[in-house]
Amino acid sequence: MAADETRGTAHGTAPVPLSVLDLVTVGAGHTATEALRTSVELAKLTESRGFHRYWVAEHHSMPGVASSSPAVILAHLAAHTERIRLGSGGVMLPNHAPLVIAEQFGTLEALAPNRVDLGLGRAPGTDGATAAALRRTDRLHEGADDFPEQLAELTRFLDDDFPDGHPYRRIHAVPGPIQSTSPGGVQSPHRPPIWLLGSSGFSARLAAELGLPFAFAHHFSAQNTIPALDLYRETFRPSEILAEPYALIGVSALATDDEKEARRQVLAASLNMIRLRTGRPGLVPTPEEAEAYEFSAVERDFATSWNANVVHGTADEVRAGLDDLQKRTGADELMITSHAHSGALRLRSYELIADAYGLPAA
Repeated sequence: MAADETRGTAHGTAPVPLSVLDLVTVGAGHTATEALRTSVELAKLTESRGFHRYWVAEHHSMPGVASSSPAVILAHLAAHTERIRLGSGGVMLPNHAPLVIAEQFGTLEALAPNRVDLGLGRAPGTDGATAAALRRTDRLHEGADDFPEQLAELTRFLDDDFPDGHPYRRIHAVPGPIQSTSPGGVQSPHRPPIWLLGSSGFSARLAAELGLPFAFAHHFSAQNTIPALDLYRETFRPSEILAEPYALIGVSALATDDEKEARRQVLAASLNMIRLRTGRPGLVPTPEEAEAYEFSAVERDFATSWNANVVHGTADEVRAGLDDLQKRTGADELMITSHAHSGALRLRSYELIADAYGLPAA
């Protein structure tokens, strides 16, 4: 794995490389088709402005999140971009057979050579009942507990290096390295680099032990960010992949031309999260619906706490907030996810952030 596949370049005045995390959010009154079109526009925009990578997150059974099939979306984005790195942020490994993931991401690597990241998580990305339907079992704890073994199996499929005598020795993930060693083979042996994702210390420690890059979900687990990053750095073991630790953090940020509009959008996003956390997932509500909603005292406290970790406001305010966050955490990369009711506002947010940092013009 080449070093530049992990370490991007910071452009303009950005302290570190900037990247994108896309949940393909669907607002009330809009369709999944519109949300996916926004994703294409956003990938093209951020590529033209010098963002380093564009990841899509796996979620299930959530009406307001149309990213249940990251590999399908990434294939579509690959057809509309040329340079930006594309990846999963992440694929939830316990939900899938390792061979299937190796085949899907081998296909993506063939479609977009040297541009694909395979980010892996061990959470279900949904509720327990949906996870059971995905996995065809109700023993969900076993999937999380077996994560290191599943990861090892997936890595061997990607590298095509099961040892002699292993029951999978004659099974090959295609597209993949087997094609380069077959008679007449000209396939590149390169395969997508693996990242581990997490919101606690488990994946931080495992990524460190394996010498892998680490992505932390600061956007929904802010209280664990610094402890997890410290654990990752303190226990990191150099590998053929990385000589030293490399950690990005996902951060929720929304820049608008008007500070008041940012507050309205963030309130709507927090109402959406309240509904999700209380078993009532739906489309992202409009700001008007959120303003008219009667929050209970508990819901109001949740919204206040949630919004405290969303960097929002004018472009200058967001830039200052991102700079402060990077300084506090020492993150090597900031992966920005912007939540708004409309796709146009999400696109505008990334434009404003790019302008605030003086990133290359489109």
